[in-house]
Amino acid sequence: MRKFIYLALLLLYTGIGSASGNSPAGIAEAKADTLPVPKGVKELLFYVQRDPNANTVVYELNRSAQGALNETEPIHPFWIRYADGGERRELNYVQRKFAYGVNTKKLGKDNYELKFVSYGKLALYLRKDTEGRYNVYTTINKKEAILDRVFVRIEGGTFWVPNVLYVELSGYDAATGKAVTGRFKP
Repeated sequence: MRKFIYLALLLLYTGIGSASGNSPAGIAEAKADTLPVPKGVKELLFYVQRDPNANTVVYELNRSAQGALNETEPIHPFWIRYADGGERRELNYVQRKFAYGVNTKKLGKDNYELKFVSYGKLALYLRKDTEGRYNVYTTINKKEAILDRVFVRIEGGTFWVPNVLYVELSGYDAATGKAVTGRFKP
């Protein structure tokens, strides 16, 4: 729980904009269903959004120059800073190590366990599907799903202890392909 508080804290206070003026068009609070969807990311796996603005952390597949999966770091997270005109920016050290980074553990060929450095209770799995594409899988509503988006709803609180109302996971049922959404309170 403490690390998740750090995640929420860093989401609000690491130079990514705030409700007091850096949000696009003066929007005071990001509405989950109106935030931009990242486009132009070659191998987008999923993305994370939160209050109070539209800046987004994108998680893409990390390949070598020859096209092979980087087995040491199979995921490459980075910012799309919509509040700054859609600029792409690498995560800084603190963001990688305490908030948005992922710890990876190889489980087998083309199969990895992923956990956010800030919240190790949410298990994610990177693996290939039957068509040879990599996806990130997790459990949403007690069913295996391909993760598409994470949204963190924050309302009030303080600098040190933001009030995380819920975390919403969105994706597609791995068996049926139907859209699924589920929420939990960390």
